[in-house]
Amino acid sequence: MEGKIDMAARRQVTNKLRNQYRKASKADKGKILDRVVETTGMGRSTARRMLRGPALPDPAEQVDGRTLRTRRFSDDARTLLEHVWALMGMPCGKYLVVMVDLWLPLLAEAGDLDTPFATDETTAELKAMSAATVDWYLKPARDRMRIKGISTTTPAPLLRNSIAIRTCTDEAPDTPGVIEADTVAHCGPTLIGEFARTLTMTDIVTGWTENCSIRNNASKWILHGIEQLQDWFPFAMTTFDSDCGSEFINHEVAGWLQDRDIAQTRSRPYQKNDQAHVESKNNHVVRKHAFYWRYDTADELELLDRLWRLVSLRLNFFTPTKKAVGYTA
Repeated sequence: MEGKIDMAARRQVTNKLRNQYRKASKADKGKILDRVVETTGMGRSTARRMLRGPALPDPAEQVDGRTLRTRRFSDDARTLLEHVWALMGMPCGKYLVVMVDLWLPLLAEAGDLDTPFATDETTAELKAMSAATVDWYLKPARDRMRIKGISTTTPAPLLRNSIAIRTCTDEAPDTPGVIEADTVAHCGPTLIGEFARTLTMTDIVTGWTENCSIRNNASKWILHGIEQLQDWFPFAMTTFDSDCGSEFINHEVAGWLQDRDIAQTRSRPYQKNDQAHVESKNNHVVRKHAFYWRYDTADELELLDRLWRLVSLRLNFFTPTKKAVGYTA
């Protein structure tokens, strides 16, 4: 309101003195201009331009001729979007817009849409949203949930030189079986003591992803996790690709892979793009479902493994893959 009052006062002063300014001599014009500048606080050139120009309407009486674009999506539709997004596992906009037709009937059948804001109108609005609109509306919710974890990768310099390097610039495979693997530490705010890890393995071609939690990063538990997860993939593993962490680059893992004629490759140190597929799963699969809390008991380990079996069903059967390849088994 303060800005509008100042503008109104400036226009009143200049409108009142406009005719007097035009008829005055050069010396008198300078005096009038001084009065306007002192009274209104405007710059001298601005005051001169307003005195020379046409009379301006009072801001209080001026009608704004601009037309405001009506809102396409209601508040209830945005509330429904955030509700459904959370139930879907918080996918990005590109995933959500192709998932919504499949998920909405299932959510309604399960009773998850028995809310006042989930009406036929708001459901139709949700289906009409583009991926960019979805991401725009969900940005505040994502910002509230954004937190950081602790990296626990330790390089293994001795054996890694004998393992082939696969980089992000290499030609992408055209058949399933090239599996990227990584672990996520459930250490909470401190690395002290023993805590659970989650092993994630994802296929580059299909995006099929499996997870299991293990007691720690010892090679026996890593091997136990790899053996368990490979049986859950619907195709055979031909290449096992990991980072340079000592949990993967050791003689036990290398020997196990060689015995099964599975090629072993690794990424370059400190180059996360070499393992972009599994690195993305660390965030929007592991952290999204298990958060950044600490898990260090047998009961918590069992609970995590039960969680991953449910996540696998939703992720691999009800979530689309962005870069799908025309592969048929």
